[in-house]
Amino acid sequence: MQLQNKVAIVTGAARGLGRAYAEAMAGEGAAIVACDINDCSDTVAAIDAAGGRAVAAVTDIANMASCNAMADVALQSFGKINILVNNAALYAGLKGARFENLEEVQWDAVMNINIKGLWQSCKAVVEPMRAAGGGSIINIASLAAVYGMPYGLDYVASKAAVIGMTRGMARELGGDKIRVNAVAPSAVLTEGTTEFFGEKLEKAKSVIASGQVIQRNLQPVDLTGTIVYLASDNSAFVTGQTHMVDGGSWFL
Repeated sequence: MQLQNKVAIVTGAARGLGRAYAEAMAGEGAAIVACDINDCSDTVAAIDAAGGRAVAAVTDIANMASCNAMADVALQSFGKINILVNNAALYAGLKGARFENLEEVQWDAVMNINIKGLWQSCKAVVEPMRAAGGGSIINIASLAAVYGMPYGLDYVASKAAVIGMTRGMARELGGDKIRVNAVAPSAVLTEGTTEFFGEKLEKAKSVIASGQVIQRNLQPVDLTGTIVYLASDNSAFVTGQTHMVDGGSWFL
């Protein structure tokens, strides 16, 4: 049990990768606070059924009061916060277009959730993490940020910001024994990816896999090991890093 006696908050945990991260950490002994603007009861039920511990918190990361309430749920339920996985982001429903044709409303929404929301989630947990003697913040970036995915500049820009924020926070929080790292996956076969690519999904899957050293599409289970590692004390001397989990698409 790599995460025994740890308490982890996972945002965007109602489905897809967030749910996979929550279940994987629970399987390693962590108590989970599953957070999402949508209902996380299925995630909590799955963790409970497997013998783990979890509670749900309806959370809008664009709202600071909601983020603070998320942290309060963790403290009231489990007494501390050791881990935050910043997974919540706008992705699935985005409309791709050349950068000059992107809608301003969508651009602003992406920045509000993917950048400001991540910042606010970190703000909500940093004092409890200091009180716990340290912790691990794991920010979910994307291959799109370093590859330069076309027709999605709003998403690309937001995930590039996540990498920069990870580096800046790592330097600020090192003295508090709080580590901050990012994980940058390629397109993962989840509901969100299916919705994002729509009718172009099969072509996108083929193109993505063909550009990798490991020529298959990324599955959620391919990411959970990295998340558990960064959440655990096995990565106690690792901070400020962006971990590419992309089958060898991009070498840093």
